Amino acid sequence: MSRLICALSGASLLLSFTQAAFAASAADGERMARRWCAACHIVADDQRQGATQAPPFSAIANTPGFDASKLALFLLLPHPRMPDMNLSREEAADLAAYIASQR
Repeated sequence: MSRLICALSGASLLLSFTQAAFAASAADGERMARRWCAACHIVADDQRQGATQAPPFSAIANTPGFDASKLALFLLLPHPRMPDMNLSREEAADLAAYIASQR
């Protein structure tokens, strides 16, 4: 029984380290947003202008039911109003984390 508890504890610890290693970085997302998204979206408080058809990141973040993980998945799929940026999963998660920070 103690071996099982020890094994489960070790697995739990490994999982927490793995999740931390893959945690989204809002700072990296901000760098991407300023470079790739700012031409169309208002991505930060210090930005004055974006395209009229693209919502500001703060509006996206404050949408009822906003979920950063769903947004990250959305960013991985091509859609007509945005260019396909070929984001990696990590980049999409970082960008979604940055948008979530705009609440």
